[in-house]
Amino acid sequence: MSNNFVVPRFVAQAVPPHTEGMRIGLLGGSFNPPHQAHRAISRFALTRLQLDRVWWLVTPGNPLKENGNLHELGERMQAAREVADDPRIEVSCLESVIRTRYTIDTINTLRRRFPGLRFVWIMGADNLAQFHRWQDWRRIAAQVPMAVIDRPPQSFRALASPAAQALSRYRLPENKAALLADRRAPAWVFLTGLKLNLSSTGLRNPDGSWKGSA
Repeated sequence: MSNNFVVPRFVAQAVPPHTEGMRIGLLGGSFNPPHQAHRAISRFALTRLQLDRVWWLVTPGNPLKENGNLHELGERMQAAREVADDPRIEVSCLESVIRTRYTIDTINTLRRRFPGLRFVWIMGADNLAQFHRWQDWRRIAAQVPMAVIDRPPQSFRALASPAAQALSRYRLPENKAALLADRRAPAWVFLTGLKLNLSSTGLRNPDGSWKGSA
């Protein structure tokens, strides 16, 4: 069930600095741990979508994943800042502040409180493949344009998924990607050309610790 409880006075503190009219990509995830693919996806999106910023939304926990080995939020936030290493990539704990694990709540909060910003939801092809399992996924697609980053070998599975099929008529040609932030949702684009196969799962030891950590 969606959690609509919001602590208004703290929301502004959890949102990175911005100015009216900015085009902002939103990349949500556990970041357990953050890695270079997160950074590469963000920089790729900044260029292809002509964004001003990408905000990493570090979730308290993913409703579709086992969270038993999830590191503390503060540890993941600090690690994310170190990996990002780009002034255009900001790290936020907004979902913890508004006490939700659901993307729909995050988007509702951002659109309501910051109507002058143009948001684009960014996700990998692996997430598109299971997007139909997300809470209120149709409402998410109806509220914010989405950019899907190809992650071979997930391409076919992602584009054949229930969500991709349901939203097929709203898909933009890849050469129109720079227009996505200005489009009224639903609108989405599938971006190819980024060849990275890192995953947070592959960077965790069986006990949940991060590989390379002390």
